[in-house]
Amino acid sequence: MAAIIGSVVANYFFGGWSVLINLLLVLVVIDWLTGWAAAWMAGELKSRVGYRGIARKVAIFGVVAVAHFIDLVLGGTGYFQDAVIFFYLANELLSVVENAGRMGLPMPAILLNAVRIFQSKAEPVENPSLIPEAQPVAVQEKMKQEEEDAEQKTG
Repeated sequence: MAAIIGSVVANYFFGGWSVLINLLLVLVVIDWLTGWAAAWMAGELKSRVGYRGIARKVAIFGVVAVAHFIDLVLGGTGYFQDAVIFFYLANELLSVVENAGRMGLPMPAILLNAVRIFQSKAEPVENPSLIPEAQPVAVQEKMKQEEEDAEQKTG
């Protein structure tokens, strides 16, 4: 019964259980565990902070579900959901690295590079179907900066 419910939920809310969602789940659990361990080692373990952390982790999957429904409305492209997942992957991996650092554990450079890769994949890109005013804020700022740079070069 649990498998049936899980399958229905995964398909309905996430469009299926992808490798990206699986990686996000793994990182969310590892982040929570390393955060707990780091707080315990520092003598800062508090149940209220832990409950807030769990609520935030659950909210991450709520936002991923919303992004999935936005993708469905826009034709099932998967762009929004993947961008949201990459954003949270970068945040969770960075948090795991920070927690490990708080515990005194050195981090391999390859994991630090993975954070950069996830962050670059989460950056919004220009949509040629949209007018400039409807582009994502980050894209609008980048376009404005490029215009200013071009004006400075021309004098």
